[in-house]
Amino acid sequence: MAGNSFGTLFKLTSFGESHGPGIGGVIDGCPAGLKVDFEFIQKELTRRKPGQSRITTQRNEEDTLEFLSGIFEGQTTGTPIAFIVRNEYQKPKDYSHLKDSYRPSHADFTYEKKYGIRDYRGGGRSSARETVARVVAGAIAKLILIQNGISVSAFVKQVGKIKTEKNFNQLDLSKTENTIVRCPDEAVSEKMISHIEEIKKQGDTVGGIIQCVILGAPVGLGEPVFDKLNAALGYAMLGINAVKGFEIGSGFNSVNFKGSELNDLFLPFDSAQGDGTTKTNNSGGIQGGISNGMPIYFNVAFKPVATIMQKQSSINSKGEEIILEGKGRHDPCVLPRAVPIVESMAALVIADFLLLSKSNKL
Repeated sequence: MAGNSFGTLFKLTSFGESHGPGIGGVIDGCPAGLKVDFEFIQKELTRRKPGQSRITTQRNEEDTLEFLSGIFEGQTTGTPIAFIVRNEYQKPKDYSHLKDSYRPSHADFTYEKKYGIRDYRGGGRSSARETVARVVAGAIAKLILIQNGISVSAFVKQVGKIKTEKNFNQLDLSKTENTIVRCPDEAVSEKMISHIEEIKKQGDTVGGIIQCVILGAPVGLGEPVFDKLNAALGYAMLGINAVKGFEIGSGFNSVNFKGSELNDLFLPFDSAQGDGTTKTNNSGGIQGGISNGMPIYFNVAFKPVATIMQKQSSINSKGEEIILEGKGRHDPCVLPRAVPIVESMAALVIADFLLLSKSNKL
């Protein structure tokens, strides 16, 4: 199977299945001498872990991280960093009824047709539990970015039809963790939580939008042809389970404006804002595929989780019609737990491009 590695210089290769012994990865290309904040990395995993609130899956995993190599006396050595998070609360019997059945809108059918075999225990390799590895690698990438004055923050902007109308610069993003839905708009977050709870009672699921904001990125990250920074971010986000859409800056709303209305006009270099600052930021911090020093921001659209606690018609491996009903422990809305995943994938991209930019200079 191809496609288990991500990145160019700062590269993650992940391994493991949802109900196997564990999920892990190998990070290659991390510079030597980086001080590793183990508490910070574990905290990032805790933000992603199941069972953290009443609106998430109740699978009870502590997600305790073990580093196997690449770190000595609290610092990276420059060698591959291997790690594993062991699966402690496996319930493969919850999925025995799926051995010969294909769940609607899951990877069951395509996976089996492509490889001739599949791990039906929670989706195996196609399970969102694989994102454990991304969050670990993303946390290390964040440590590199913090060292370079760059921050990556994401929050839930919309759940179903309920959304905050405030821009990220009108919100206090430090309050994102104050609510279980991870929306820093307090009044809207309460409505989101109530909506998710109602959807859960119905045995259904709901999707929404996560917005990510990158501050402090220098001018010059990205290449102008095939390796555009915005393209890399889109590739990273669309590789997350359940993601169906990506837009940067003004995104799809750009079609509603004329060029004279949408162009980001430059301020003079001698202005208080500094070199290259623009009056507006409809470009989302990236122009011509290269970061321009303005805040980078983008939206990621998540579909409703495909597993629902309602009866649905489907087929089995013989092509016969069957009736399926979800069992086990599943998220009614994946967005709260997806916030650190979006941040991690963004951090991996920015760290990779940052290291690439430094390698291109004498």
